Amino acid sequence: MTTEATLPSTSASPTARQVWTRARGVVLALVVLLAAAVAIAAIRSDARHGELDPRSADPYGSRAVAELLADRGVSTRVVTTLDEARAAAGPDTTLLVAVPDLLTERQQGRLYSATAESAGRTVLVAPGGTSVERLAPGIVAAPATSLDSTLSPGCDLAAARRAGTADTGGIRYTVTRPGADECYPSERLATLVRLPAESGNGDTVVLGAPDILFNNHLDEQGNASLALQLLGSRPHLVWYLPSLSDASAADPDDEKGFFDLLPSGWLWGTLQLFIAAGLAAFWRARRLGPLVPEKLPVAIRASESVEGRARLYRKANARDRAAAALRSTTRTRLAPLVGVPVTQAHAPEALLPALSAHLHTPGDGQTMHALLFGPPPSDDAALISLADQLDALEREVRRP
Repeated sequence: MTTEATLPSTSASPTARQVWTRARGVVLALVVLLAAAVAIAAIRSDARHGELDPRSADPYGSRAVAELLADRGVSTRVVTTLDEARAAAGPDTTLLVAVPDLLTERQQGRLYSATAESAGRTVLVAPGGTSVERLAPGIVAAPATSLDSTLSPGCDLAAARRAGTADTGGIRYTVTRPGADECYPSERLATLVRLPAESGNGDTVVLGAPDILFNNHLDEQGNASLALQLLGSRPHLVWYLPSLSDASAADPDDEKGFFDLLPSGWLWGTLQLFIAAGLAAFWRARRLGPLVPEKLPVAIRASESVEGRARLYRKANARDRAAAALRSTTRTRLAPLVGVPVTQAHAPEALLPALSAHLHTPGDGQTMHALLFGPPPSDDAALISLADQLDALEREVRRP
């Protein structure tokens, strides 16, 4: 008895075409998501490019107010480091801090120490939380923002009364120190506060929103008048744009780990996700009782079941699994016929000698081993030949 020569190949390995056919849907979805993310990022970056930068003519830049101040003899200088901002503070200078929340606690403390005794004016644009408490002690930010963007002065500050209504609605502030001007109230809390210095002629102005400084809002309401009066009280304006690349932001004595940098809400949210995942796994894995066998609603012929499984094997190109199933079933049926226990049907040293003794025409031991325990066939023709040879071997053993 002879068998088909086999090749050491894995018949179930998918081809490149099959891999592409299966994965192209996922790849297309990822490409669409990536393109959408890039488009959204480009749109947002274009809309907010140069925000609060006095050199930018974009809608959210502040070049217009800088040009108007220049016409009135006020020079504007942009700085991006804390050391430059501290060195520029003086009695004839207005220091505008564009994004105070970007400063670290250490930077805020150093900036306040430089401006508190400078006798100049410091303008803080929309500081929130702890930033305003460090940079302007005596002012506390309210947790809820203003619902209205355009507000009336509601105070005796000359600059506010001359400007009239303005777009100051944003963060609201509570003042705990006497002598402050609380303007543009929203639900009884101010959105613009002027806090005189404890000593000298300096002061600190806290703006609840940056809208009056934007190019696209400067010509609305009394925004231009209010911005020019707040920033033009001194001959020099230093526009401080905090940068994350500022070397002063690094604190050599404050080494934080990865979890220290994560907001507390993220850790709590991650814990909730783990709990939800555990509950979902428990719900999906629970057993409502023992398995109950049920009869099929219709009778399925064995030939249909075999044909369906064969089509699945062929679709998956799994000739190795089909051949293994044929050989295993043949060995299981042959073992009782030659007097070998079923438990030893898959042991060549037990099955092959007994099988050779029962054959009418004993075959080569290596050929018999290759037929029942050999490698998978290399193609469909070899698989069909293997099935025919196994069938012929079983008929020969059953022959009386």
